[in-house]
Amino acid sequence: MALDLVLTRIDTDLGGAVDRLMALLRIPSISTDPAFKGDCDRAADWLVADLESLGAAVSKRPTQGHPMVVGQIDGPEGATGPHLLFYGHYDVQPVDPLELWDRDPFDPEVQDTPKGQVIRARGASDDKGQLMTFVEACRAWKAEHGSLPCKITFFFEGEEESGSPSLVPFLKENADELSAPDIALICDTGLFDESTPAVTTMLRGLLGEEIVITGPSKDLHSGMYGGIAMNPIRVLARIIASLHDATGRVTVPGFYDGVPELTEELRAQWDALGFDEAGFLGEVGLSKPAGEQDRTGLEMIWSRPTCEINGIKGGYAGDGFKTVLPSKASAKISFRLVGTQDPHAIRESFRAMVQSMIPEDCTVEFHGHGASAASVMATGHPAFEQARQALSAEWPNPAAFIGSGGSIPIAGYFKSILGMDSMLIGFGRDDDQIHSPNEKYAMDSFHRGIRSWARVLDAVSKG
Repeated sequence: MALDLVLTRIDTDLGGAVDRLMALLRIPSISTDPAFKGDCDRAADWLVADLESLGAAVSKRPTQGHPMVVGQIDGPEGATGPHLLFYGHYDVQPVDPLELWDRDPFDPEVQDTPKGQVIRARGASDDKGQLMTFVEACRAWKAEHGSLPCKITFFFEGEEESGSPSLVPFLKENADELSAPDIALICDTGLFDESTPAVTTMLRGLLGEEIVITGPSKDLHSGMYGGIAMNPIRVLARIIASLHDATGRVTVPGFYDGVPELTEELRAQWDALGFDEAGFLGEVGLSKPAGEQDRTGLEMIWSRPTCEINGIKGGYAGDGFKTVLPSKASAKISFRLVGTQDPHAIRESFRAMVQSMIPEDCTVEFHGHGASAASVMATGHPAFEQARQALSAEWPNPAAFIGSGGSIPIAGYFKSILGMDSMLIGFGRDDDQIHSPNEKYAMDSFHRGIRSWARVLDAVSKG
């Protein structure tokens, strides 16, 4: 079979694949630090050359920041399969604090650990190792069959770790070219556990709100004014306490509009994952889930919306004691959103709720900090189930469609700007220490990741 030949080629050339990844890891492409601008250029050039070696028509595209790399390889003559877009990023996080690294972050090394071999370097997992799993799968296909199984566009970014300031303008300026593919593949996520692969199909959105409550015109002595003057912290505490009911549900009017229920098929997949709520919370010194009491732990993390208080400020909080009645009190509150929840409608409802609780002698200011809707992938597209089955054939446990508690903006941009759904498939592990000293990528993740993409390409290209 065509796939078997590719898988054998991957196994035989694993050493070469590791060597190529090591070469990319040696480039300190830290996007947020201007001192490394030249290194980001070098990383882009390295990828251009590597894709050219596969026969891609590829170029380094300038932006106001670091360059994008865009390349394309046609499928076999007469192919009727889908056109795929693969996204990854070549920039990495800063390495500080350097003294906590066991070796030079940009001198990669294969190390033996109790859990098997790992590739140790900055960017090994996030995202150079992940990016190269796909490139190496394409290399094996091309070497065995002279062509890829379908048409592929490669899109590599150099600013993901610094907020992607050039991404949206670039997508809009190049929408005609980049919207041609049928579906996007993103390799910047992880396994559910080290034996269970996953396709992330839902990403929570995010709404940020800051409220500032002002009472008296200046800070007051609590002995002189306590009791007769309204205390803004007291007002703030009442507002914060009112945001959840006794069962953990959020009380903002209309908050649950657009929140879907899980399908029975998806619920069964999640139940089969055997998520350990007690173990998950126990790792951070907790024991009892605090969200909606009629929901499972995975629902709370992946498919249910949240309201969380991220910070409060007011009065005197330094050493010792100061009997002050403060003039102002403030809080920063975030909402994770799911389904078709409208962040702008929730913002207006939240503000109206807060405003209704402000007493006559106080005023409130609102400061918005972003508003992005959730991303929900169209898993009815046949590629999703094809990919899930392909992943299941490579790993010990069957793959599952999962959610993500966080947000991955690129998937939302692909949908809103290019009109394209994304499949998020990655092979990182929870202990990869991304963004931290001693980042690593398991050799098993790298090897199986390459084989996994070969299987996915085979399955999806057949339609």
